[in-house]
Amino acid sequence: MKKVLITGVNGYIGRKVVQAFVDAGWSADKLLLVDMGPEALVPGGTYMQMNVLAHAAEADLYKQLGEPEAALHLAWQDGFNHNADSHLHNLEAHFLFLRNMADAGCSSISVMGTMHEVGYWEGAITEDTPCNPQSLYGIAKNALRQATLAYCAGKPISVKWLRAYYITGDDAASRSIFSKILGWEAEGKETFAFTTGKNLYDFIDVNTLARQIMQASVQNTVEGIINVCSGQPISLKDKVEQFIAEKGLRIRPEFGAFPDRPYDSPGVWGDAGKINQIMSQSL
Repeated sequence: MKKVLITGVNGYIGRKVVQAFVDAGWSADKLLLVDMGPEALVPGGTYMQMNVLAHAAEADLYKQLGEPEAALHLAWQDGFNHNADSHLHNLEAHFLFLRNMADAGCSSISVMGTMHEVGYWEGAITEDTPCNPQSLYGIAKNALRQATLAYCAGKPISVKWLRAYYITGDDAASRSIFSKILGWEAEGKETFAFTTGKNLYDFIDVNTLARQIMQASVQNTVEGIINVCSGQPISLKDKVEQFIAEKGLRIRPEFGAFPDRPYDSPGVWGDAGKINQIMSQSL
């Protein structure tokens, strides 16, 4: 096994990714875990407390981080606040960090992406879908993807851009509609106003997503933009009702109480061809 550096390991997705590596049998000396917290929330690797963005341009950073053969960059500030200024403020540091890893000898670089790079789209998103991001978060991620792929082009580096979609599971730790439903249930509310819920989205459980991210980041056969997703569109209405049933909640949605937003796509999901190929090879 090669040494894998994972940044942002204490984040919403990062914790699950570390657990996926541990469950897959990776030893602690091969997992180099980095975050700003005093300790790793999920044990099982060699942990270092560091803000990699603050050290992004340091000449010996690669050595400080254990000289990994592969880097999986999950760290990102304000991921739940799509119009925070930090997305653009930190953009250069993200690029400098990835460039530093590439120049120092890291042969595999994987970075967490998002469907918000694309902006408004109807239907399946492929690696060739044009991007027109509508939030600072999407703009920053889109620019980082373009810069990273351009810089590594022609170099002996395997680059994987892992584009995620709508994530469920560990809902108390997220800021999704599902975490809000849990909060309203705890408050004793019997109903909540909602849209028609007819729009179709690509939902994936965070644990399944973590396994996809792990497998995609440690292989070098399938590269470039990889949708980490289910590839299966499901209506928000069906997903909400499924969530309520699975959790045994009493609260009920009032579908249609709010009008559907005119700028929401009637249906958008990821093309799962690449990730299905990766996961089938790992079985």
